[in-house]
Parts: sequence; structure tokens; C-alpha cells
Amino acid sequence: MKWMRKPKIILVPYPAQGHVTPILNLASAFLSHGFEPVMVTPEFIHRRIISNIDSKSDISCISIPDGLEMDKPRDFFAIEKAMENSMPTHLESLVHKLGEDGVVVACMVVDLLASWAIGVGHRCGVPVAGFWPAMLATYQLIAAIPDMVRTQLISDTGSPQHPGPLRFLPDQPLLSTEDLPWLIGTQASRKARFKFWTRALDRSRNLHWLLVNSFPEEFINHGKPQNGALLDNSVNQPRIFQVGLLSKHALVKNPSFWEEDLSCLQWLDKQKLDSVLYISFGSWVSPIGEGNVKKLALTLEEMGLPFLWVVGPTWKDGLPSGYIERVSKQGTVVSWAPQHEVLQHEAVTCYLTHCGWNSTMEAIRSQKRLLCYPVAGDQFVNCAYITEKWKIGVRISGLGQKEMEHGLRRVMDDKKMNDRLKRLRERTMGEEASSVMVSSLASFVNDFKKQTAGMFPTDLAI
Repeated sequence: MKWMRKPKIILVPYPAQGHVTPILNLASAFLSHGFEPVMVTPEFIHRRIISNIDSKSDISCISIPDGLEMDKPRDFFAIEKAMENSMPTHLESLVHKLGEDGVVVACMVVDLLASWAIGVGHRCGVPVAGFWPAMLATYQLIAAIPDMVRTQLISDTGSPQHPGPLRFLPDQPLLSTEDLPWLIGTQASRKARFKFWTRALDRSRNLHWLLVNSFPEEFINHGKPQNGALLDNSVNQPRIFQVGLLSKHALVKNPSFWEEDLSCLQWLDKQKLDSVLYISFGSWVSPIGEGNVKKLALTLEEMGLPFLWVVGPTWKDGLPSGYIERVSKQGTVVSWAPQHEVLQHEAVTCYLTHCGWNSTMEAIRSQKRLLCYPVAGDQFVNCAYITEKWKIGVRISGLGQKEMEHGLRRVMDDKKMNDRLKRLRERTMGEEASSVMVSSLASFVNDFKKQTAGMFPTDLAI
């Protein structure tokens, strides 16, 4: 059967690089299922990426106002305020406008960190699927919040009540109650972040579907907890579909929020094989602070090893005076790098990372060893998997010379790490894994059609 028209599917990411990239790749995958994807972002994100979207892409990008002043910093709490107070009205107007133009919006896919959009979908009568941009284990951690409160592992404001090891699901590496994603900054900040997560969990509780940006390795069997903190199976949970790394559908060119400094690739070409330490703490979280930036800079200089360091424009103030000139023969510092190409380069031997999920997957794909320094959010969970379960990296406790040298020695002296990286890459990103994830997305589309049968005209491709 051929359909006369294609339905729209609206995708709403949380407005950060690590969320926009995977949801755009998911949008690309929806094209082959008969949808016309529309990604909706606030204006400041739209301006950054629209010129970098592949011109051959059939994905539409539409901006909505965020209500924030142009020259004001957009930190976590400013964006949260915009998402709660300004953006819902504009998204609702957009959905209605599309309807007035004769377009059917068949579905909305909403990043759970942008949970404000779930209510918009419900008010507009549009079915909503959730999207989790990280590994499944971190979703299970957030979903276990009610049970952690019930068993008094944490207070009702998210504060750890019994500091120590935590395993909230079987077959999972041990975590610490101090590693929970909302424990960032001051006590007031921690409470506010915990409220953000609990609100997102409450809003997503009745979703029928959840698409997860992860690979089949991360299916986690529910079982008896070892410390009482486990999902309550009596609570309705969405049906989970693992759809990460749909490489055959990935965009030809992923949009970057910042201009990439391609000169670093030319610099890498001049370096010896397996000699360069690549350093990047991601695009969004920067709580290592100016003091740690300076400490790391001096550590690298003292150690004398070749390095490529991504230091955002706002971080460069933390570098010692004249530093870039002093180390020019040893390493190079750039504001933003083409990370995929850097990690694929034969000169790079190890990656000092914050353990963001996208960076972790890129490192696995490129089979690069990891030196781990998690700083916020889901990075502590990712780090636990990297160092304890997969054993493809080593965690360091600080950025001083002693900690760095000890960490590098451990990660480089592990003779079996390359074999583990190779096996992990094949298991999670090989042909079989890719086939499973393609089938998983198809299963979601088929289930969506079944659940929404009769809601839309018969000439639509759903």
C-alpha cells in the first residue's frame, strides 16, 4: 500500500550538543519509516546548528522562542526556567499551526530532560514517546528514585542518607551514593536538580514507549536488589526500545554548536603513532573550574607528553599566562575539535574524558583507551561501566602530576585492554548489534501503528 501523504514526527531534544546529536540521528532513521521529521529547538540552538545541517537532509528544523535575553548566559537553571515558562506555549502553537496547514502530526518524541513537552503533546492530542539520550542504566537509576527514597538511601530532597556503595540493579558495577546525577554544586542547587529529575520522572511515568540511545549490551534484567533499592515492578513502565548507534541512518554531517578547528588534524598527522593524549571534557558541563584547568595545564607541561586539548573559549582564562606559546612544540590547544576524526586518528593513544555518553560511545567505536575524570550527571555511572564492567579505562582522582602519571601508567600497561575494546566494539556496534537496533526501531514503529490505529486518515504512512 502506498500513502498519499507522510505524517510529521516532532522531535524535542534538551537544548545541548550531547542531546541534539543523537536525536538528529534518530530523526534520520525515521525517514525510512515514512515520517517527515521536524526537530524543534529554542532559537539560540537553532542559530548554531542550522547552517551545519546536511543540505541533503529531509529533516526540518524549526525554532521557538525561549524567552531569555540574548546576552544572558544560558546555564542549567536559566534553560530550565525557559522550558517550564516560555517554550510550552510556543510549541503548542506550532503543533496547532501545522494542523491548520493540513499536516498531521502523528507523534512527538521527547527527550526526558525536556519533559515539559510531554504535556504539550497530551494537550494537543498527539501520542508521545520518550527519548533517553544516555545508557539504559542511567535511566534505571532515575527510575529508581522513589525506591531509594522509600528505603531511605536518600532523603525526599535527594540527599544521601547512608553514604557508601550502591547497586540498584543486579549485574551492575558498584556506585557510590555520592555519585548520583543531581549532586552538583551547592545544597540548594542539588535540591533544585533533584526536583528537576523527579518532575521528569513523574511526567514520563505514563508514557507507553521509551527510545533509548544505547546498544543491546545494556539490557538489564530486573531482579532482587542487594540493598533494597530497585524499581517497583508494580509501577507502570514504558516499553523500552534500544535504538542507539543506528549508523546506517546517521547524518552525513552532524551539526556542531561551535566551529571545529581542523588544524588539529594536520598537527596530529605530524605526530608519532600512539603518542598523543587527547583531552576533552565535553561541550556542556564545565564544573572542573578554573583552578583545575590551570592544574591540568601545568601537569601536562611538566609531564612533557604530546597532547591535544579541547579548551572552550570560556575556559582559556584559566590557562597560565603565555601557556599556549610555551607548549607549542609539545601540544596544541583548540576551542573545539572534530572529535570523531580525532579519535579515529592513529596518533591518538588515550582519551582523557569526562565520560559523557556520546564521548564514551565514540571512544568505543574508535577503540581508544580512556582516562576517566567524571564531573557531573550520568558521567559517574558511565565511568563505573568503563572501569569496572568493561575494563576499557582507568579512573583518576585528580588532575595533578602524580594522579595523571599513575592513571596513564595503569591504562597503558594493561596489555589486554585493546582486546577488550575490540570485543566490546564488535558486541555493541558490529553488524549483529546494528541489526538488533534497526529491528528495535521497526518494532517501535509497528507498535506505534498498532496502538494508534484509527487515529489518523488511512492515506497516511503510519
